[in-house]
Amino acid sequence: MLLTSIVLSWLASGALAQAEDVRVGLAAPLSGTFAPLGNQLVEGARAAAGTGVQLTVFDDRCDAEGGKEAAERFVEQNIRIATGFLCPEALENALPILSQRNIPIIISDVSELTLAERRAASPLPTFRLTTGLNKETQATGSFLGSLWRAQPFAIIDDGTIEGRERAARVLANLKEQQLQPVFTDTYRPGLDKQNALVSRLRRAGATHVYVGGERDDIAAIGASAAALNYPLVIAGGSLLDAAPGPHPLAQGTLMIAPVRPSDLSTAKPAIDALHQADKLADSYAIIGYASVEIADEAIKRADEQKQPIINLLRSGSFETALGTIKFDENGIRTDNPNRLQRFDGKRFILTDK
Repeated sequence: MLLTSIVLSWLASGALAQAEDVRVGLAAPLSGTFAPLGNQLVEGARAAAGTGVQLTVFDDRCDAEGGKEAAERFVEQNIRIATGFLCPEALENALPILSQRNIPIIISDVSELTLAERRAASPLPTFRLTTGLNKETQATGSFLGSLWRAQPFAIIDDGTIEGRERAARVLANLKEQQLQPVFTDTYRPGLDKQNALVSRLRRAGATHVYVGGERDDIAAIGASAAALNYPLVIAGGSLLDAAPGPHPLAQGTLMIAPVRPSDLSTAKPAIDALHQADKLADSYAIIGYASVEIADEAIKRADEQKQPIINLLRSGSFETALGTIKFDENGIRTDNPNRLQRFDGKRFILTDK
């Protein structure tokens, strides 16, 4: 009995010592508008941390001062890897403090480079789980170039900066493949009906259209095409992954975007762990889980190999709830997680044609 107690005590002390070595910080909005997403991130991170990771959570409030305060707290706590950061304002102000101390940051949901990163002479220790517009439009051009090679297609946008950029990048990619649209246009967003736009598409002979715009506009275009009895194949990007609006999406609408984390086969351990903790397996919860998986493994490898953690993050690959993750020298994922998905009337499902 005494021997058993000694062994259990030794194991417990060993686990505690290990957790003290694996110190991970998580900055997320736990108050304000984005608190629901921040709380999901925390739930996933805690499920992954278990007893093997010492997790320090800080409310960055999605603002500049909150990001600075989070970074300062992480430095005080001798955090070895920071994770989280859903908002660019918080990340921007945390970066100078963390990078000065060579504390790497696994970023959950800021896909575009911050001003500090763009100005830096060499890459800062940031590692992104999201891949941003560049890889999305690359994948879009690849998929549509294959699918629409023999089809008369159009490229349209909603006139916003993001909408124009999406359309321009997809158009440039298709032109590189020697494909030319029969029609390009900027439409007026926010209309309940898009009959005039669909009529212009029909006059141009476009049977397929890529839309650089929001889900509600794409749904309205589909509804108008159906009302005018004009068969139209519509494609869009990750903006389609939004809450349904007044119009349902047309069945067969194409989306080129990352698959929802909960639909990934690799997410099962995270989903099971979250359910065991009586938590929902929301997207940000699974992202939070994957962040801690990477942080935990990177710290352990660095200690075993006696190398800087940043080097291990830039050179290694990590098996996570989001699949196999590998970063390049700039901290960008080397894979392209964007996939072709088709709306079946209820949800988007993976498709290969």
